[in-house]
Amino acid sequence: MSEVTSVQWFPGHMAKTKRLIKENLPLVDAVIEIIDARIPQSSANPDLRKLIGGKTKLVLLNKCDYADGNATAKWVEWYKKQGVIALPADCRSGKGLNRFTPSVKLALADLISKNETKGMAGKSLRLMVVGIPNVGKSSLINRLSGRKKTKVEDRPGVTREKQWVKLAGGLELLDMPGVLWAKFEDPLVGERLAFTGAVKDDVTDTEALAGRLLLTLSRSYRDNLRLRYKIEIDDSDDGHSLLLKAAKSRGMLLQGGEVDSERAAIAILDEYRAGKLGRVTLELPT
Repeated sequence: MSEVTSVQWFPGHMAKTKRLIKENLPLVDAVIEIIDARIPQSSANPDLRKLIGGKTKLVLLNKCDYADGNATAKWVEWYKKQGVIALPADCRSGKGLNRFTPSVKLALADLISKNETKGMAGKSLRLMVVGIPNVGKSSLINRLSGRKKTKVEDRPGVTREKQWVKLAGGLELLDMPGVLWAKFEDPLVGERLAFTGAVKDDVTDTEALAGRLLLTLSRSYRDNLRLRYKIEIDDSDDGHSLLLKAAKSRGMLLQGGEVDSERAAIAILDEYRAGKLGRVTLELPT
């Protein structure tokens, strides 16, 4: 079996983001944490629990169209048991976002009632949007606002400053830069974050990472790999052998017939991140 890829990434600006979150929490009524529906556990920042304290929180399970629907339903139920509303959505297409405002108002029903009692009916609800890099915060805000408010790229570390955005329906969103935590205690967490692109590729061994992804998918989603790469998979395969099989199947060869495993690794990671390997979820609630 291939060894778990060791990944750590915590650039200096993320420490600044943690301070920004803490400083701006008193300005908001609730926190919207966006997590990746493919890796709900690994993409939920454990530091946020300490940072937001007793502030109302909603979870948005983004990229649900790339995730296993049955698994997503289990995560929604798991969050419900924790007293948290979890909303499956796809921020790029807008799927599920018609439930965003109603969900926010349901979670903040007590506050809305208090505002009405004080003669402040219709007072704006202010929400902080947080999450790891590249999880879809800017896509969410752009989709909800209907305008190109924030820069969106398929790589981490683009949104660097806080931004307020007003929405219809009496909501105001405070967009925060993406933030990870200082050390991934479980190496699987760092690896899964790297699979999805939450960690920059230049701090990883791309070929080892792609091999680990293929090995991981071969356990629960073997048919997805067979369909995509037209390869046969044996129980004895490790990540490297699967990478070589996929590269050969795609005709990714160097001069002299040697397998271009680096090119194949980049292609496999790109295809997984774009949802081209089918709907897969790598974590289930326990």
